[in-house]
Amino acid sequence: MNTKLRISSLWIVVLFNMLFADVLSFMTPGFLREIMTGYAGSLRINQEILLVFAVLLEIPITMIFLSRILEWRANRLTNIVACVITIAFTIGGGSATLHYIFFATVEVVCMLLIVWYAWKWRQDVAAA
Repeated sequence: MNTKLRISSLWIVVLFNMLFADVLSFMTPGFLREIMTGYAGSLRINQEILLVFAVLLEIPITMIFLSRILEWRANRLTNIVACVITIAFTIGGGSATLHYIFFATVEVVCMLLIVWYAWKWRQDVAAA
């Protein structure tokens, strides 16, 4: 499998883990009741914070596509930067529930692999 497809596939794994971590969070007793108050913990839920979350969640969605079409140098840099931002969001924006810790661990491991592949990727093998 060439590097572009390997990295793109890892972004798909990251995205599915993010989605299912959120789906299972909705099943946590009391979570929906808390969300309906307009707060998640001490965080006030409003249009601006939802936009921030949407932009952060758009990163892995976009990286699935960009990893396949960007040229070698831009691809490497974009993947590394996207992983740093997404890892920070995954660790900083999560909960201490067991299911979230599990999914976040898988996400971070996949993103560290993306960084590794991007870092080790050389132009002479960019097509391979």
